[in-house]
Amino acid sequence: MFDRAEGGHQAVLMVVAGQGGDLQLRSQEFESLAVAAGAEVKVSLTARIQQPRPATYLGRGKVEELSQAVKAADCDLVLVDQNLSPIQERNLEQELQCRVLDRSGLILAIFAQRAHSYEGKLQVELAQLRHLSTRLVRGWSHLERQKGGIGLRGPGETQLETDRRLIGGRIKGLLKQLQRVDRRRSLGRASRERAGLPLVSLVGYTNVGKSTLFNCLTEADVLVKDMLFATLDPTVRRWSDARLGTVLLSDTVGFINELPHELIAAFRSTLQETRNADLLLHVIDIADPQHKLHQHEVENVLSEIGAQDIPVLKIFNKIDQAADASEGIHRSSDGVIRAVSISAHLGEGLAALVSAVNERLGETKIQTTIHIPFAAAELRARLFDLGAVEIEQASDASGFCVSVNLSTVDARKLAELPGICGRVAEQQLLAVAPV
Repeated sequence: MFDRAEGGHQAVLMVVAGQGGDLQLRSQEFESLAVAAGAEVKVSLTARIQQPRPATYLGRGKVEELSQAVKAADCDLVLVDQNLSPIQERNLEQELQCRVLDRSGLILAIFAQRAHSYEGKLQVELAQLRHLSTRLVRGWSHLERQKGGIGLRGPGETQLETDRRLIGGRIKGLLKQLQRVDRRRSLGRASRERAGLPLVSLVGYTNVGKSTLFNCLTEADVLVKDMLFATLDPTVRRWSDARLGTVLLSDTVGFINELPHELIAAFRSTLQETRNADLLLHVIDIADPQHKLHQHEVENVLSEIGAQDIPVLKIFNKIDQAADASEGIHRSSDGVIRAVSISAHLGEGLAALVSAVNERLGETKIQTTIHIPFAAAELRARLFDLGAVEIEQASDASGFCVSVNLSTVDARKLAELPGICGRVAEQQLLAVAPV
């Protein structure tokens, strides 16, 4: 039985793609992930697999080739660019006699190294434990041993069962701590909403230049490094400009292809800033040959976290590295601004970006006068909580007459209120909402 080592940094990469996949580009990204995790890449192998084997994912010949590469390079870690089942991971470790980590495990390891805030550490630990709980498949010899004693279930309890119970208890504790953190975050969010400042959130694939752009616009000092997942903890700063006024700008964690679901679930509260934004700035590395595929991946994650309906302005970044690209605003056939081309590194196109954000924020606002019947008084209270009421005129015998100024995002949330409150919001607010 193979005793699984905890360490390991000299790695062999196993990059796998289906028919038609670009092995070279996939290999480059996976090697960047490995380097970001601190691995020393000794050998990189590739393979095309149409039908994965249930036992080891890889075919027998590829497993033997991988085993020879591990021995020749004297490596203690194999990184596989696919998500392996617990059985596949265990079987590969027994075959290769070294530690095996799949794509999800590698990304989780990077997040564990980069999380610095209290909330970030809790979220990463929660994601790791959820991932680990699926890996308790007796892949290690100590998990087969029986334990007996006072207070343990039945005549004895296997180490496997003990580990499951301890992990389950720790997950419950982490969820309670994250709920308390989320309540504190909600208080800060409510305070910002009462201030009436629009929230603009930066989203995008990892390493596309979000933090560089964030620093340019807000004069912040968020870490900027040419590395995947250089920054994890979300940051919110004021962004002030003479033409734009003052808005809140949020920098979020970058997304990536096949982002582990455990991470999306654990970071759901942090990504609340994205779901509550008035406008999303989707930063795209226009110099990346796979930028269209990466756009699709980001859109998938936004859909998973419930932010698919937030207005989006695309930011084509790194025009200084792309051929035939220049700064400027791109409009659709109906005249709506859909994208802006910039270079955050050189500071090119930022004036056009400010103008575009100013115009798009104006489109996401609803300024109208509505009639709120007495039976929908909760809707009136919510509008005051949001700081959306500009004028409340004398009410007649049937209700209140209120002039409001609020975002379409808030209008949609109000329309989800139960009963008459939601119906009034839907009929009078969403009816005049910008398309």
